[in-house]
Amino acid sequence: MKSENAILNIEELENLNENLSYLDELENELQEKLDFEISEFDFLKEEKEKIGSPEALGETIKGVIWEQVMNQVATVAGEDFIKENGGMTLDLRDEAHIQTSENFENGKIAKHNYISKEKLEKNYDRYQNTSHKDFREEYVNPGMDKTLRRAGDLNKEGIETVTDIYTGRQISTKTKLENGKNNPEAAQREHVIASAEIYKNPSLQMANDNEELAAVINDPENLQGYTTAERNNRKSDNSADKMEERDKTEHWKKANKKAEDFVNKKEKEGEERLKEEGRKTQRAEAFKIGGKALRTAIISLLAELLKNIISKLVKWFRTAKRTFKTLVEYIKEAISSFLDKIKTHIVNAGNGVITTIASSIFGPIVGIFKKLWMILKQGWKSLKEAFNYMRNPENRKKPIGILLLEVGKIVIASLSAIGAIVLGEVIEKALMTVPFLAIEIPLLGSLANIIGIFMGASISGVIGAIAINYIQSKLEKKLKNETLFKQIDKGNEILVTQAKIQKVREEKLVFTKVQTASNIKDRHDKLSEYIEENEKNIEEKKEILENELEEYTKNTNKNLEKYIEDNSIAISDEEIEKQKKKEEEFDNMDSLLNGLFD
Repeated sequence: MKSENAILNIEELENLNENLSYLDELENELQEKLDFEISEFDFLKEEKEKIGSPEALGETIKGVIWEQVMNQVATVAGEDFIKENGGMTLDLRDEAHIQTSENFENGKIAKHNYISKEKLEKNYDRYQNTSHKDFREEYVNPGMDKTLRRAGDLNKEGIETVTDIYTGRQISTKTKLENGKNNPEAAQREHVIASAEIYKNPSLQMANDNEELAAVINDPENLQGYTTAERNNRKSDNSADKMEERDKTEHWKKANKKAEDFVNKKEKEGEERLKEEGRKTQRAEAFKIGGKALRTAIISLLAELLKNIISKLVKWFRTAKRTFKTLVEYIKEAISSFLDKIKTHIVNAGNGVITTIASSIFGPIVGIFKKLWMILKQGWKSLKEAFNYMRNPENRKKPIGILLLEVGKIVIASLSAIGAIVLGEVIEKALMTVPFLAIEIPLLGSLANIIGIFMGASISGVIGAIAINYIQSKLEKKLKNETLFKQIDKGNEILVTQAKIQKVREEKLVFTKVQTASNIKDRHDKLSEYIEENEKNIEEKKEILENELEEYTKNTNKNLEKYIEDNSIAISDEEIEKQKKKEEEFDNMDSLLNGLFD
């Protein structure tokens, strides 16, 4: 009875498909929200791992040091360079020129890539502020017709079936049933990898403008053909791992592999293009300093030296027994490698000259480390400021990378003011005694000056890292606990969203069941009408046949009687008697003959 009521209720609805469409849309929106919450949950897990991590601290300090060096070099370069460089100071870091999908996802745009800067900023604005629904309506849906025609249009031209890409069977292009409702078995155009899934891809978002991204979604490698409306709605915006098992046919696996290969290819194409552009703008910016390849070589070697120093620092942090003696040895190793490369790539200098340069650098560095505690004591205000900054609940809401970066700038700026400037000047004066290091490089300064600035900033960075590592160790437990609580809260949000999705799916199932029951009842009613109509026709035909048979029988009997009457022969009793006698004679003769043969 309950099911009958459901059927009756659904018959009273003017358009059940509108309800199902609304639920499909709601499910897609909730799924997008769930995917975003899961990505935030994963981000919090990564944040927790970064707390107390020497590698994370090392990367942060490297960025601060390089920014400090570039700012000082840019000051030397002056306003002419900044004007020539599009209003930007010198920055030759990879992240300033080479756009990666990871940085794009986190809102870090490679602003020094003058080739694609404007496009990247527009793409990021779309990634953050344009919903998939709006993008699809404006760009994807209009572009689908260029790749594949609608099933309804094909039907109007007399094409009644097309091939289902997931089963290989022929499916109808008739989109409406006789009762005016949508045909669930009708063909619909199918994106093998859902449009929403491709739209969430940061690599494709990064490298493609609106038209290009829509073209990727609608490419024949992805918009491969048709499937039934029922399967299309069931699959919806689900990724492969969330699809129902019954839909993962061999045909689907083949189509999905083709689409995945295409998407991976487009990802690599975009990433490689941006990488090549970044290298090009990096070289161009380096040449602007003085127009010579020498400047590029110097900056490249300094960047490599910084990377080496930071890796040695991380190694030192991970050493069980840390002493300043071992740290100085590590730094000496990095600087020695740098000087060997100067000898190889920059100038053909003898071993004696390289030894002089090394001594000029090592001596002041060792002196700075001997005064380390005095420097830290002089900078206690900045250390206290950094400690309080990290303790502030509002600041602890920031990602650990940003938190370390801001604390690093506070500490290193203070330490630089105390010791780095002096260290840089001491190293520069010592290096000026080496002739080729004293030569002025236009818009850059001398090599002695550059190396002095760099070493001053680097050693300040190393000392700052030691101080920050100490501060971080004091707050590590608290920071990790807070991040864990955030993970728990985000996990609860995910559970709530999943529950909502489950509820929507249950509602969809109820509507689908009612729709199916209604369709079955419609078919039963039509069958009953058909049977009733046929039974009536059969009775009428039976009555007609019986009347015809009765008429035929009457006519036949009448004709037979007439025939008998017309053809009957009258025989007298005398002739009958004669005939009997003849028959008796024949019988006697037959008996006689039989006796002779016996």
